[in-house]
Amino acid sequence: MGPGHIAYGRNLAPGDSACDDEASFDKAEGGDEISEPTGVHGGDPYGGRPPTSHERLAGRPWDASYHDGPPPWDLGRPQPALVRLADERIFAGVVLDAGCGTGENALYIASFGQRVVGVDVAESAVLTARKKAAARGIRADFEVADALHLDRLGREFETVVDCGLFHSFDRGERRDYVTSLASVTSPGGMLYLLCFSDVGPDTGPHPISHEELTSAFKSGDGWKLASVSPDRLETRMHAHGAPAWLAKIERT
Repeated sequence: MGPGHIAYGRNLAPGDSACDDEASFDKAEGGDEISEPTGVHGGDPYGGRPPTSHERLAGRPWDASYHDGPPPWDLGRPQPALVRLADERIFAGVVLDAGCGTGENALYIASFGQRVVGVDVAESAVLTARKKAAARGIRADFEVADALHLDRLGREFETVVDCGLFHSFDRGERRDYVTSLASVTSPGGMLYLLCFSDVGPDTGPHPISHEELTSAFKSGDGWKLASVSPDRLETRMHAHGAPAWLAKIERT
C-alpha cells in the first residue's frame, strides 16, 4: 500500500501508490506486491525486447522496480502539474498516458469522465493500476506496452501525457520514443510532457536541458512546440519536487 489515502475528482475511493516511470533512482526502488505473473517469458525478464539504457544501468527490468515497496516516482497521488492541466479541462478526446506506472495520473484524468488508456512496460504496475480502477469504480484501460513501439497499439489519440518517461531514455532512445509518440498522436493532437530539468539545485536523475527537449520535437518531423515552462516533478526523494520542464507540444 502507498503512503496514505487520497480522494479526488468524481466518484473516487481511497487508493494507494503511483506516478509514472522515471529515471534511475533504482537503489531505492520497489512497489506494491503483485502475486500474478510478472510477464517473464522463457526466463527472459525483458519479455523478448532489448533492455533500455535505464534497465542496463540498473541491472534489472522496470517491472522489478515494483516488487519491494513503492519506487521513488510512485507518490500515491497524481503529479500536481498534471492535476492542474486536468482541472483546466484542456485534455481532448481519448487520452494516452505513456508510462502510466500504477495509474494515478490516468485515474485522476478519468475521474472527470475522460476516456483514458494507460500503458506501461512493467506488468506489475499495470496490474496494480487495473486493481485501483476497479476499486475506485473508474473506467480506464491499462495495457502492457513498450513506449518505444506505441504504433503496436494500432490507434491514435488526441491527447498524450508523459509524466517522467522522456528523461529516462538516453539520446538515441529519445529519438525512437519521439517517433513512437508521433505514430499515436493524431494531427492537431497535443502532447503534454513533464520531465526533469537541469536548471536549479537538487535536480532529478538524468535531467534534460531546454535545448535537448526542444530539439527532440522538430517542426520538420511534424511537431510544433506550443510552450516549455519551468515546473516541479515530485518524487519520494524530493521534499518539494525536483526542477522540471512542462512542455505542450502539438502534432501538426
